[in-house]
Amino acid sequence: MAVNKYSRQREAIKEYLAHTKEHPTADTVYMNIRATYPNISLGTVYRNLNLLAEQGEIIKLNCQDGSDRFDGNVKPHYHFLCNNCGRVHDIEMESIDHINKIAGAGFDGKIEGHVTFFYGVCPDCMRNE
Repeated sequence: MAVNKYSRQREAIKEYLAHTKEHPTADTVYMNIRATYPNISLGTVYRNLNLLAEQGEIIKLNCQDGSDRFDGNVKPHYHFLCNNCGRVHDIEMESIDHINKIAGAGFDGKIEGHVTFFYGVCPDCMRNE
């Protein structure tokens, strides 16, 4: 595996994601990082986000609207996607890792993990209805 050179911009992206619960898009990350690094390009942000996701330092979420969202919390947890506003929320709940065993019972291969999204209407959208 190639060793990547230290990058202040990459560290700033990682730091931003570590301190937000918003699950931002690359564009949102770009707008926030530009406050500190005004010359950073959107391409640099995309490359660094993808690199950090490949290295397991952040999570890349492929959302139902086709957008990618990013999460600095790499601990196992679940996500809720609002069908109205499109926001992504963390869900605090017990692990459902036993689902791997259930799925494996009807599959000849080896189940190594799962990705679970919950969908519906978030509390903010419910209040505004």
